[in-house]
Amino acid sequence: MTALVEIDGQTGRLLLTGQFDFSAHRDFRQASDELLGAAAVHDILVDFQQVDYLDSSALGMLLLLKEKSAAAGKTLALVNCRDTVRQVLEIACFGKIFTIR
Repeated sequence: MTALVEIDGQTGRLLLTGQFDFSAHRDFRQASDELLGAAAVHDILVDFQQVDYLDSSALGMLLLLKEKSAAAGKTLALVNCRDTVRQVLEIACFGKIFTIR
């Protein structure tokens, strides 16, 4: 998986591509830390448009990002989820924890 960062004004977008699993841990952490450290960014969007698979370690990484973003005073939303990704998020009841668009 690759994780790219785009910043547009107060919105930071984390663009994920490929399979989101434990092997993506380092790239995901580096990219998310970049957004968390950007003072101008108030809203973080995790874009799943190009993700076709995620596992339980990915869910854990998202929970950690949620905690860190809340501590930094930033909002977090999961966007452009494909059906397979959305199913996993729904089974894990992430709709109660995250904004999913």
